[in-house]
Amino acid sequence: MTRGGRWPANLATLANGLVGAGAIVYTIAGNPLWAMLLIVSGVGFDGLDGHLARRSGLPPSSFGRIADSISDAVTFALAPAALLIVHTDHTALWSSWGDAALAAASLVAGLGIARLVYFTLRGFKRRDFLGVPIPQNALALVVVLLFLDVPGFVAIDPAATLSLAAVLAVLMVVPVGFPKIRRGSPLRGPMALTAIALVVAVLTVQFRPADGSALYGVAEVAAIVAAVGLALYYLVGPFTVARATGEVASVP
Repeated sequence: MTRGGRWPANLATLANGLVGAGAIVYTIAGNPLWAMLLIVSGVGFDGLDGHLARRSGLPPSSFGRIADSISDAVTFALAPAALLIVHTDHTALWSSWGDAALAAASLVAGLGIARLVYFTLRGFKRRDFLGVPIPQNALALVVVLLFLDVPGFVAIDPAATLSLAAVLAVLMVVPVGFPKIRRGSPLRGPMALTAIALVVAVLTVQFRPADGSALYGVAEVAAIVAAVGLALYYLVGPFTVARATGEVASVP
């Protein structure tokens, strides 16, 4: 029995793409913190469209899969790439890194889109992910930027930022299995805590709290919790992937 058809899931997919476009606009306008917040909210819409699609009771459609991949390309490939290219904060430190930033951004966008093309054609049949899923990569990149760019909890370090961005991009296409966080997954609880912590971090830094203030401390602790949770997914996740060869639809 269907429950409302496909339009609720399609609306969530559209919302994902729109917040990604908004993130690009905010980055160009010089507000990377709002851009990061929109990218994180895009992950929520991406998860919601999958939930609503399953709840509809209808079989997966090629249109929905393609639309989802296009929205993901905007929010999780192009928007993070824009954050790596455009630096209106700490311009003096970033001025000599333009070519390297463009190269790292091209890698993030190119490998992210390549991953989505693979998903659209074949990857949706897999039980789990092959390589790190692109929303997870976008969240990890947001954490890197929080610590090493804006607001720079550790330091403002272009070399480390771009190096980590390149490594994360490559991990999207490595032939290593990563789990989908299903009900009953041992990582479901830690990943839920990670999502909450990252939302707290990116919301709090919108106020640009002064270094050493209580609000700054809340954002920093939340970012650390998110970083630990993401590291757990990257390091432990492959060991939780089932060895079964059956294939079911997934998300990129």
